[in-house]
Amino acid sequence: MSSAPSPSYYQRHIFFCLNQRENGEASCGDHDAQAAFDHCKARVKQAGLSGPGKVRVNKAGCLDRCAGGPIAVVYPEAVWYSYVDKSDIDEIVESHLRDGKVVERLLTPPDLGR
Repeated sequence: MSSAPSPSYYQRHIFFCLNQRENGEASCGDHDAQAAFDHCKARVKQAGLSGPGKVRVNKAGCLDRCAGGPIAVVYPEAVWYSYVDKSDIDEIVESHLRDGKVVERLLTPPDLGR
């Protein structure tokens, strides 16, 4: 496998909604999304998956799928996940980000929006 960056620079990109609403509406920030983001970033780095041609872990504002929160989305596959805890994040890192296999049990229902 070449160490050169893929044509899209990163092979996969995972975005975590970290939005925190101040008006009392449900938001991913209510579910400790920052801790999940931090955990994912650390796990990706530990696994040697971070960097050009590999995986990038990013923060996002509202992704408008609040009803399924907390939410993360992996591109380029456009796979939406609803996660609960660090073990869910570990499974996403190991199965999807490392091995390219979608974690079916964590998929956000397709019609679930805000």
